[in-house]
Order: sequence, then structure tokens, then C-alpha cells
Amino acid sequence: MKKHKNNYYLYIVLVIIPIVICISYQLNTAIKKDNEERKAHAIWIASIHQKSWDQLISETVTSLDILELTAETVMNTPEKMQPLLQRTHWRDSRYGGLYLLDPEGTVLTGSNEFLKNTNLSNNDYIMEISQTRDLIISNQQETLINGQEVIGIGEPVIDNSGQLIAILIAHLRVDYIQNIMRMLTPDTDISIINSSGTIILDINKGASTERSPNQSISLPIERLPWSIKVEISKRDMNEIIQHSILTIFQIIFIFHILFLVFKYFMLKRRTAMEHKENELQKLELVGTLAASTAHEIRNPLTGIKGLIQLLSEKYTNSQDQYYFSVINDEINRINEIVSEFLILGKPTAQKTDIVDLRIVIMEIEPLIYSEANLTNIHYQSSIPEKPLLVDCTKDQLKQVLLNLTKNAFESMQAGGQLSINLIELSNKCHVKITDTGTGIPDDVIDKIFQPFYTSKQSGTGLGLVVCKRIIQSFGGEINLTSKVQKGTEVDIFLPLTK
Repeated sequence: MKKHKNNYYLYIVLVIIPIVICISYQLNTAIKKDNEERKAHAIWIASIHQKSWDQLISETVTSLDILELTAETVMNTPEKMQPLLQRTHWRDSRYGGLYLLDPEGTVLTGSNEFLKNTNLSNNDYIMEISQTRDLIISNQQETLINGQEVIGIGEPVIDNSGQLIAILIAHLRVDYIQNIMRMLTPDTDISIINSSGTIILDINKGASTERSPNQSISLPIERLPWSIKVEISKRDMNEIIQHSILTIFQIIFIFHILFLVFKYFMLKRRTAMEHKENELQKLELVGTLAASTAHEIRNPLTGIKGLIQLLSEKYTNSQDQYYFSVINDEINRINEIVSEFLILGKPTAQKTDIVDLRIVIMEIEPLIYSEANLTNIHYQSSIPEKPLLVDCTKDQLKQVLLNLTKNAFESMQAGGQLSINLIELSNKCHVKITDTGTGIPDDVIDKIFQPFYTSKQSGTGLGLVVCKRIIQSFGGEINLTSKVQKGTEVDIFLPLTK
């Protein structure tokens, strides 16, 4: 139950939470991108209408300029302007009417009879034309008597002396302008706003002036004191999710794969730890067995060995002596195994002394030299002049070094080389034992520290286990590397003591 609960929490931490974070980031990025695209689309629409309005005003101003040239010559008989105004009106459906006014704002003639003899001097843009003598566009809509809504554009007629002699007015039909804007962008809310912020044209219900800048954009019309306001289209979350669904599935898939990979390595690590625990349990079992039976085995062996000695003195026949020697060898072998059992079974607390590691190596070198001479192997050592003090049991450390050198001799043929190097590090010392023997295969090297594993016909499989147990009891570590037909290197690290 606890294991399933831990897996559940692990799944939440490694999969659910990262997926939620990544999906939130993905959706947030998609929303930002969508906002930018909708804003760019609104700007594009506004620019289209901006150009359309610029063209509309430019064409109207051009028509008024042409009419102005004629109006200067017929001011004494203004009725002559009527056919020209009518012809211009009928040819262009944008106009709601074209009129010629006197300087006081009274309509003299026009393309229709809607404003006949009407005085328009009260209109703001007419008064502004009289004052500025410049082209002025109405700042709001006007409603004619036929109910038609128009926007007025006025241009002054100036004589050669600079006097205002007349005013030309063109009424642009609001419905005509709205139809053009609807045809260009039928699904977008657009407003035309004057300089005081009042909506004078509303297309597709319009963008309210109360909307925040984030919901609409505005572009000025170049030849007018107006601006085009386009409402940014509403966000479609379903479309955003549809566009992000593939990325979301990829995120979910990737994190589940990562979770499975993590679980695989965790399982592999747990298997390795269980294997290590099994090895420790084996050593503990061997130690327990040794502690309880080693002495009991040695006592009868001593008696047997003594009796064999007496029998060998009684029976001096060469064949009998051969049998006695074989028995003695086997008894010695049993003693050796029991001795290794005793080391494995010793408690952790041991009687140790501060020992100079150089002296330990120097004391065993005569034995190493003797073995090297017998097998025709070259031996060399490198020992520093400075004392290297370690807290250990001297005899056990000698046993480790002799055991390792014995293995090295057994792996080499005549002409091989064995070296022992003693190296001082920052807070520990390094004993490196190198030989040029046959080496150890890669599939075997992981098993050499396992109890009872041996590649020798007469080996016990406890030698290296004992060495490792002794070194670890001194707070050190032992590592072994090897290459087939090139040799083996053993590295022992022991903590220095001041």
C-alpha cells in the first residue's frame, strides 16, 4: 500500500505537475500569439478603410476644385451652375447633393431642391469656412428633409482679390459610405469618430468609445480630423485549443516517457541495491557461521594433525609418507579456510595502532623479492621519504598486501613485472599494485569480490573478500581494474592519521 502511495505521489510530481505547467505555458503562448494576430488583423482592416476614406475625400475635393473654377465665372448668374451640379451629382452616387452658397451661407442653387433658399450659416463647418477660407469637413452627420443622412464638405470660392464670393457644398451620403465599408469588411465592427470623440458613423454596430485600448485599435484619417476605430475580434478559445491539441498530446507523451525512463533507472538502482544487500547478507551469514563454528573446527583439526604426525613416525614406508603428506596438505588447507572465516566473522571493533605504511611494505618486501626471484619476475617499488601514518592492524594489512601480490605472481609468467607504488594524497594515501599478468575478463571482474567465487582450481573464493573486509574495517576502499593479456591494477585508499 505504501509503495503504491509513493508511486502515486511520484507520478504527480514528475508527470502531472510538469504537464500542467507546460500546458499552461503553451496555452498562454498561444493566447498571446492569438492576441497579436487579432490585433494585426484589426490594424490591417483599419488601414484598408483609412485608404478608402482618403481616396473618397481626395476624389470629392477634386470634384469641388473643378466646380470652383466654374463658379468663379458664373457668380453673376448662379443658376448656370445648376446643370453642372446636377450632372456631377447624377454621375456619382456618393453625393446626396451639391450646392452653391453665397458668402452669408444662403443656398443659391443646387443639384436638388432640398435646400433651396435655405440659410446654412448656423452650421459650424460653414462658419469655419467663412473664417478660415479653407476646405472644411463637417464634424457630424446632417439629416436632409427627405430623411437622408449626409456628411458635408465645404470649399470656399475666392476671387482674384482674395475675397470670399461663394461656398461650394458637397453632401456625402452616409448610407453610401456605410455600404462601401460593409462590403470591404462585412464582419468587423467599425466606427468613425470625430475630433471630440463622438461616433459619427457606425458600421456593424461599431466599436464603443468606452472599450479599453486592448479591445480596439484606432488609426487617424489623414485628410480629416477623424479616426477609424476597429474592434478587435473576440478570442476563440476552442480554436486555440484545437491548434494546441497536438502540442498538448506531445507534452503528455514526452513526460510519460520520461516518467517510465525514470522508473526504469529507479528499478535498476533498486535491483543493484538489493543485489548489494544480498552480498552483504552473504558476508553476514559467513561471519555468523565463522564466529560460531571456526573454533570448533580448529580444535579437532589440531588433534587430527597430531595423530597424523604420530602415524607418519610409525609408518615410514614411502607410499605411506606420501599419503600422510597429502593429508597434512588438506589439513593446512582447511586451516587456511578457517582462518579466513575468522577474519570475516570478527566484530567491527578491532584493536588498531598508528602504523607507518612505508614500514609495512618494507617488512613484506623480502618475501615479495624471494617469490619474484623464484618465478623470474621483475619487482620494483616506489616509497616516499615522508612517513604515511594510518590507523590499522599491521598484520592484517600485511595479509592484504601479500594476498594481492600472491594473486599477481600466479597470473604472470616468467619475465613479468610487478610494482608497488605508495602515493600521498591530500587526506589519504594510495597504494597501487600493478602487474602484467593475464588479466581478468570484463564478465568476471564484477564477481571477484563475491564470497566463494574463484577462477582457481584450488581457491577458496574468500581471499579478495577478506581483503575488502579488512580494508573497509580501516575506513578505506579497494578497487580493481584489469585488461585481458595486459595486466591488473589494484588501488587501495586508506585515510591518513596525524
